[in-house]
Amino acid sequence: MADKMSREEAGKIGGKATSKNHDKDFYREIGQKGGEATSKNHDKEFYQEIGEKGGEATSKNHDKEFYQDIGEKGGEATSKSHDKEFYQEIGEKGGEATSKNHDKEFYQDIGRKGGNSRDNN
Repeated sequence: MADKMSREEAGKIGGKATSKNHDKDFYREIGQKGGEATSKNHDKEFYQEIGEKGGEATSKNHDKEFYQDIGEKGGEATSKSHDKEFYQEIGEKGGEATSKNHDKEFYQDIGRKGGNSRDNN
């Protein structure tokens, strides 16, 4: 009696055969179709949940240096593709959001901390 192939083994063999017959554009196209189908079938909460799970898994597998490195790379890439006006606009939006979420005491506290920090340098 012949041994049956596991699903995993069959998938691996099929994947290897497919990769030999298709190029990068093929994978980009099927990925885009899959993404569109998924977005039609799921809501915002679904994406929040999988994002949270992915973030938790990533944080377990990486250290502080990993996050510093990807943050630096992201910052460099962003700075190359955006101009001064972009940063002014997001700074203004951030300032408006912060001012809506914090009171006078918050600003007094951070002002005090900033002043103390300068005094210590």
